[in-house]
Amino acid sequence: MRADTTAALIAGEGIHAHYGLSHVLHGVSLRVAPGETVGLLGRNGMGKTTLLRTLLGLNRASLGTVTIRGRDVTRERPDRIARMGIGWVPEGRQIFPNLSVRENLLMAARPPLDGAQVEPWTLERVLATFPRLCERLDHGGQQLSGGEQQMLAIGRALMTNPAAIVLDEATEGLAPLVVREIWRIVATIRSTGIAALLVDRNFRAVLAQTDRCAVMEKGRIVLEGPSRELAADEGALERYLGV
Repeated sequence: MRADTTAALIAGEGIHAHYGLSHVLHGVSLRVAPGETVGLLGRNGMGKTTLLRTLLGLNRASLGTVTIRGRDVTRERPDRIARMGIGWVPEGRQIFPNLSVRENLLMAARPPLDGAQVEPWTLERVLATFPRLCERLDHGGQQLSGGEQQMLAIGRALMTNPAAIVLDEATEGLAPLVVREIWRIVATIRSTGIAALLVDRNFRAVLAQTDRCAVMEKGRIVLEGPSRELAADEGALERYLGV
């Protein structure tokens, strides 16, 4: 599947990726347009996280092209890609345990990109979105619950004032009440016009919160389309997701 990179904020075209001798991605193409929310679905081990990391420069594509706003970033460092307006909420949260909540947020603060006509994500706005963090500003990252750490990871990404945010397994291992809160926050982010690329095991929630989804199997995208149409295709969900 070819990705239309002309209007894409994030795009991968014909991406192959390896871990040592293991060929993980096989010619994957994917795009995220400005303001669009895209879901990436598939069983465990199908290459979803590898694709995210390759788009972000954390893994090197062995073949193919990654572009951000039409600029080739295939060989760029991850920090340079981040500064082009891409926020990252990694699997496992990866907050700084020895820094306070306030420090975790402020260390990531950046102004909006030049020309961006958006309300900036300030510390005050992030805390208004995550009231629980407001109550724990001086707590160390290691003192937070798993759900609070996940809120902090998302808040930290928002403090970079991204044009797009990439979330990998944002609800993994969280209690149902916290999971509902995380999806509420994802909906809030979506309503602001920030583009998003989501990976999560709760495929029903992903389909409900996205404009479009792609399904991966064995390092390839095997199905792609509007989320509403995919949600209604029970045969495809059974075949590729085992539900």
